[in-house]
Amino acid sequence: MEKNESKYFYSAKLMNQALLFLLETKDIEFITVTEIAKKAGVNRSTFYLHYTNIYELLEETMENMNKKFISAFGINGTLEINNKDDAFLVTEKYLIPYLQFCKEHKRFLKLVHNKPHLFQNKKAYQKMYDRIFYPAISQFVKDENEKIYSLEYFTQGVIGIINKWLELDCITEIEDLIEIIKNCIGYCV
Repeated sequence: MEKNESKYFYSAKLMNQALLFLLETKDIEFITVTEIAKKAGVNRSTFYLHYTNIYELLEETMENMNKKFISAFGINGTLEINNKDDAFLVTEKYLIPYLQFCKEHKRFLKLVHNKPHLFQNKKAYQKMYDRIFYPAISQFVKDENEKIYSLEYFTQGVIGIINKWLELDCITEIEDLIEIIKNCIGYCV
């Protein structure tokens, strides 16, 4: 990578972080390019070298986070599921990287939870549904209509537990939270 390329990506990363920091205290409509540039330690012209507006920066930030999330599982395409054992996603194999990702990026995930309209949660999670949850639920539920509801029930339940954990600043150890999730899923099966 050339020196200028690394500077380019580094300044983009700084602006991503600055936007997230500002979103913790302000709505996006009230954030200015000047504030982002100042917080990131770059010039306004650097912002416009990367983006045409703040929403473009937000979109890139969400895309980067989605890529990090998917890569945390080591999944390149769709989850390879050959049997029901592969599809049971409440195992350490899947929950540990998921929870580690959540803990590492808790500030971002709290923002996503607190400002769902801004982050378009359903759209942002669509890849996760398509690549991970839909193939898994398909091993257990064959009826397409039932699949829709089962998928929603399962994912919203787990997401609810994770949101509560984030709200409590991840004080419960990951291993203990895994047991809680497994127990809750067990109540439902």
